[in-house]
Amino acid sequence: MRVAVIEGDGIGPEVTRSALEVLKTAASKYGLSIDIVNVEAGDNALRKYGEALPSKYWSVIESSDAILKGPVGESAGEVVVRLRRGLDLYANIRPARNYPGVKAVRDGVDLVIVRENTEDVYVRAEYMFSNDTAVALRVITRRASERIARVALNMARTRRRRVTIVHKANVLTVSDGLFRNVVKEIAREYPEVAVDEMYVDAAVMDLVRRPQDFDVIVTTNLYGDILSDLAAYVTGSIGLAPSANIGDNKALFEPIHGAAFDIAGKGIANPTAMILSTAWMLRWYGERTGSNNYVMAGNAIENAVISALSQGVHTPDLGGNYTTESFTSMVLKFI
Repeated sequence: MRVAVIEGDGIGPEVTRSALEVLKTAASKYGLSIDIVNVEAGDNALRKYGEALPSKYWSVIESSDAILKGPVGESAGEVVVRLRRGLDLYANIRPARNYPGVKAVRDGVDLVIVRENTEDVYVRAEYMFSNDTAVALRVITRRASERIARVALNMARTRRRRVTIVHKANVLTVSDGLFRNVVKEIAREYPEVAVDEMYVDAAVMDLVRRPQDFDVIVTTNLYGDILSDLAAYVTGSIGLAPSANIGDNKALFEPIHGAAFDIAGKGIANPTAMILSTAWMLRWYGERTGSNNYVMAGNAIENAVISALSQGVHTPDLGGNYTTESFTSMVLKFI
């Protein structure tokens, strides 16, 4: 398995280092063949090369099976949006769940946000119409709406068989209206899945008030970005939340949190989301290739993290006093 690694900015190098230590241990234990190639991207790359994602690395990324990416700073849009759109990683999947031993705003939460990943205002088509007026183009297509609907509905089949479409079609009647209508059309092919819909403002409220009632949420790019950060907070900490950007042939795995420059270099960053993203990457590759050792290694990493958290191994964001390094050491012991 060839993995392109982007360590990112801020706390990125610290949490990436932790994840790679865990990956190395799991690979040794389960007999995995992992080829790591490093890719410079982010704020430092922008200063060094004049490009946040230097063109010279694109062939390296394309020839890799997966990308493992740490958080990027101010140039995040230039990095991750290019990766998502350039590699057609159209499904952004962000689970939010409670972990044992972690204090949360709400208990009993186990939901997944399935976010369309290539369109909406994230096409980054913004223009100055005049000196005083800026305009952003929002793109929603039938094709993209259909395929993200199938991802959400197929996922719901393996879970509690409920999908909630989140939109704002009462105001954005054309663009959100198309998205909602297409998802509902595709849902007719899945009679075993219950489908409801909710305006995004109501969904924000219910993610705080009754998040345990959600199973799979399917939504557009911008709404999904906002909702998934909120869901992570409700279940304990944004530092716990992994994510996957999945296409037909390739995938990118990353924590949903940012570069947290305010704590960079202090050794207190929570590496959980980055480690769980690594576990997910191994499972995805194993399932895709039929290599069960990769699936087992991914499960072992996730179980090790859960064991650590359940025994009170917490970084400061969770109210504990473990450092990035000491937390990682504990996870390694549980693998």
